Amino acid sequence: MRAVILVWAIALFGASPGGAQEFADFDYENLAFRGVGLEWGYLWPDKVEPTPSYGVRADLGYLGPGIRITPSITYWSSRMTRPEVAQLEDRVDSLIVRQQGSGAPSVALGPIDWSDVALALDAHVVWRVPYGFLTFAGVGASVHFLNGEGEAIADTFVEDLLDSVSAGLGLHVGVEYPVNRNIRFYTTGRLELLEDVRYSTIRAGLQFHWGGPAAGEESSR
Repeated sequence: MRAVILVWAIALFGASPGGAQEFADFDYENLAFRGVGLEWGYLWPDKVEPTPSYGVRADLGYLGPGIRITPSITYWSSRMTRPEVAQLEDRVDSLIVRQQGSGAPSVALGPIDWSDVALALDAHVVWRVPYGFLTFAGVGASVHFLNGEGEAIADTFVEDLLDSVSAGLGLHVGVEYPVNRNIRFYTTGRLELLEDVRYSTIRAGLQFHWGGPAAGEESSR
């Protein structure tokens, strides 16, 4: 995991277009609200069933040469897999046995839904490739508001265990195509790492853009 983070950090801060960057190159001069994108995705988590996701992404322009800042908000909801629910049932069973002794009834939690609202701030290394496409790769920090729901766990400590606020790390790559001056289509592959859940996701979006291309984004067509 440390090696992955190191590689992405080198890609983000040391391999941006136009050569090596110095701290003096990074300022707020080119940061401006340039557009907003609506996106749809599909994710594959390790504790819940695969599910669609929905999000909004903003384009805040460039912090330095080739370094774009994009905050976003994303929502998904899915049902926990049966093995994960069974693990929770076993933990509750063990707790009851320790407190009441042998002969405690078996616990059945039933279906449990888990949802997430994620606020993320991403930094992209952006570079132009042939045929008018832009490609990007980067890292992001996020805050996840996880919420568990189920008829059998309502207002219990099990629901409290599933309700949490977690920090996350995101790694992503993507490609973007300017359809015209004001519309861009993009697709992104992401890996999200949280303490409670990890998942990979593919997203596609349409960004409504204004202000024209930044330096280095101009099409060579």
